[in-house]
Amino acid sequence: MEEIRLQKFLANAGIASRRKCEEYIIQGKVKVNGKVVTQLGIKINPEQDEIYFNDKKVESKKEEKIYILLNKPIGYVTTAKDQFNRPTVLDLIKGIDERIVPVGRLDMYTSGALILTNDGDFVYKITHPKNEITKTYTVTLIGIVNEKDVEQLENGVKLDTGFITSPAIVKILKTDYEKNNSRLEITIHEGKNREIRKMCEAIGKKVIALHRTKISNLSVKDLKIGEWRYLTKKEIENMQ
Repeated sequence: MEEIRLQKFLANAGIASRRKCEEYIIQGKVKVNGKVVTQLGIKINPEQDEIYFNDKKVESKKEEKIYILLNKPIGYVTTAKDQFNRPTVLDLIKGIDERIVPVGRLDMYTSGALILTNDGDFVYKITHPKNEITKTYTVTLIGIVNEKDVEQLENGVKLDTGFITSPAIVKILKTDYEKNNSRLEITIHEGKNREIRKMCEAIGKKVIALHRTKISNLSVKDLKIGEWRYLTKKEIENMQ
């Protein structure tokens, strides 16, 4: 077998996403042939080298790749294990023996489309900014959103961190003057932490409900909240 990067091997083995595995390496949690490795870029041969994560040997997995689409409920954290013992999205996936990881994140109070897989290359493809995978959200806000607000969001807004968001696609779905709220559809291709919430704060509006309806062309409209299904081969190939 040809040599592969250490973080890719770990991700393919189901330890975590490739980015997270890079963090584990830097933190000194990974050993190669008994020696701690803290530098990125090291290549290993899965058939010859022995890899340990947290002092447990990592086996090269050859099982069938799994790709799942979940309609995440509010109240679940997007992680494999939570330090505060809160329910995680993996608690919703029953009957799967292989270790799978969430692709990207949705905060605890956001519902909607979330992919889980044991394919490290697929995780990398979906999460890397250069691939610009779109995510579409339905957002309910306090306040009335006008065309000027929409134009600001579409052109990019400056967040409290100083980061300026990339152009977005924004549609006003509903305006309720009596309840003083608005519902928007926002499509972005970035994945900054709580980006949609911060974008809306930048135009002076507070999010009261947030639901991710689509990742690229994958929609959860036919999945009830908390339900999941396997992706089809065509869906996996067409993800872009």
